[in-house]
Amino acid sequence: MGQQTTQPVVQTENKPKRQPRYNVVLWNDEDHTYEYVMLMLLELFGIARELGFKLATKVDNNGRAICLTTTREHAELKRDQIHAYGKDELIANCQGSMYATIEPVE
Repeated sequence: MGQQTTQPVVQTENKPKRQPRYNVVLWNDEDHTYEYVMLMLLELFGIARELGFKLATKVDNNGRAICLTTTREHAELKRDQIHAYGKDELIANCQGSMYATIEPVE
């Protein structure tokens, strides 16, 4: 009879690969009120007014604020929703929506 060899069973970890994360960044301008920013954050992101006020203050003071960290596809959707949100009715010369970008998380 011949020799029978068995191969060792090697288990590999099948962890799902985590998608890269992206920040949705809201940029400051002088064409939108705090009220507009707070309402937009509530409607688009579900961010409560208190936190919305803090983010509006951060945008105003720092020139930008991160609204959300998520997958690229979701970040692109949220950026596009900000761009489509419309102008601030409380400011007569407002030309349209706020500006937002996405950036990879380092």
